[in-house]
Amino acid sequence: MSGDEPFITAVKPLVDAMGAEMLPPDEAGPEDVVLAWEGVDVVAVRLPQLADSLDHILAAMERRRGRPLADLDRRAKQEIVRTLEARGAFAVRHGVETVAGALGVSRFTVYNYLNRDKGA
Repeated sequence: MSGDEPFITAVKPLVDAMGAEMLPPDEAGPEDVVLAWEGVDVVAVRLPQLADSLDHILAAMERRRGRPLADLDRRAKQEIVRTLEARGAFAVRHGVETVAGALGVSRFTVYNYLNRDKGA
């Protein structure tokens, strides 16, 4: 991976944001994504499991806000639920439970936030 440092430096923020892992292309497995630059395999990216991605997304949201998501007011929590829904968080098994735990609310509350946005 040392041959194309600028390329690796350029893709690292995206890989980190996804909660993925970079590894040498010759160590790539069948599910990994190999990135090439100018016809040469440079780096492989191992994508996280969906449930791990959700945890990573929640942690990133918490870092951006500078405090635990559970400490946010209702309106901010509703905004987070909307954002997570747009990103497909609730298609993940136990997604509602994971989000509810991070927000410090019940599953019922998360479902209410989701239904409110749908005009229910």
